[in-house]
Amino acid sequence: MEYLHLNIISPQESLFKGEVSEVTLPGSVAPFTILPHHAPIISSLEKGAISFVVKGGGSQSVEIDGGFVEMSNGNVTVCIC
Repeated sequence: MEYLHLNIISPQESLFKGEVSEVTLPGSVAPFTILPHHAPIISSLEKGAISFVVKGGGSQSVEIDGGFVEMSNGNVTVCIC
């Protein structure tokens, strides 16, 4: 199975850094999911939950008030408010 490298950061701290098989984000228009081999994307995020499936199984989520995401070359960086 292939994985994405997910990094969720806020101005104060790093909230998560690790390998995930998918990540679902609260996009400005609608929620969307990023999987391995997703096309590069930059998007703003609304208030909601980021949910992701961690390598080895198990899901986690982080509540956010907004932010943005960049995905390129298997690296997903989420900057949150």
